[in-house]
Amino acid sequence: FFKQKTAYEIGVRLVGSEMCIRDSMMASVAFTGCVSDDEDDTTEEVEETTEEETTEEQVDPVGEETSSTLDAIIAAGKMKCGVKTSQFGMGYLADDGTRSGLDIEYCRAVAAAIGLNPDEDIEYVLATGSNRFELLSSGDIDVLIRTTTWTTSRDADLNADFAGINFYDGQGMLVNTDAQAASSVMDLDGATVCVGIGTTTEGNLADYFNVNDLDYTAVNSADADAAKASFTNGECTAWTGDMSAMVAQKWGLEQGDGPGFNMSIMPELMSKEPLAAATRDNDDDWNDVVTWVWYGMLTAEEMGIDSSNYAAADLSNPSLNRLLNSTLGLGTEANPLAATWRVSVLATSGNYFEAYDRS
Repeated sequence: FFKQKTAYEIGVRLVGSEMCIRDSMMASVAFTGCVSDDEDDTTEEVEETTEEETTEEQVDPVGEETSSTLDAIIAAGKMKCGVKTSQFGMGYLADDGTRSGLDIEYCRAVAAAIGLNPDEDIEYVLATGSNRFELLSSGDIDVLIRTTTWTTSRDADLNADFAGINFYDGQGMLVNTDAQAASSVMDLDGATVCVGIGTTTEGNLADYFNVNDLDYTAVNSADADAAKASFTNGECTAWTGDMSAMVAQKWGLEQGDGPGFNMSIMPELMSKEPLAAATRDNDDDWNDVVTWVWYGMLTAEEMGIDSSNYAAADLSNPSLNRLLNSTLGLGTEANPLAATWRVSVLATSGNYFEAYDRS
């Protein structure tokens, strides 16, 4: 798998009394090659309005007169996390019922940060490429942590606000080389390609093949299990998705007796896929928590604090004291985070390196 840049590299740092993220990181979201997920992209001009002008359709942001998802979670005593179940390293559900992967570590860290028991108080909900945003908008999940690319169109058009980027990925191509000899995507003219419905992968595939004057036939798949079945039975000769997913699927297919044919991952990255968690629009207090839980894990790694040594940290160091013993304003008026919320995160998932290494 591709390891996300460390806290040093992406610019997480402590400044003054708070952790800060450089603008360059927040600008890492994908501006090109990913807009085709949304069918109704428009270029209509929007008339400017003054502060006094309002319309009946305006939606008030979450604030004093509306409740935060955080308050609802605390009242329910349970957090609903939308995840995958089929991808090794990110979100995987084993036959014995145990879950693993970087996204699962993130869910557990968020639960710990808000005072829930991560072993008992998380309800994991399967979120597919085609239903994940519907689940989020309808309230069937409280947070989406499921290899979801942060794109301009999703940010603007959907009822979703993205949180911290927890994995920097790119689109890859897994090929049955017995059915189609290939050492590059450029060798796949005329290929049949399995591709997930409702993903940035669909648009990226069309754009990449069009730009390179390649023809293909898409075999649309509702989820990874359907794509795997089509790939293994020969319905498609290639399978495209996030490179992390292609590596994981190739490894899984090679276990046991294997698929019965040779496979290879092509060297090209067909897109950039910054994967991030998402909450509902205008739910700022909750989104802040989800975001800064992840940044806190990165900062802990940068400062050399992990699950084995946080208890012995020298709190006379102002930076360590802020890291381990400060709310920093997170939470709501009714449910502020505990001053030691990052201690709970470290005790549950550790810092970023530990969570990644365990996944």
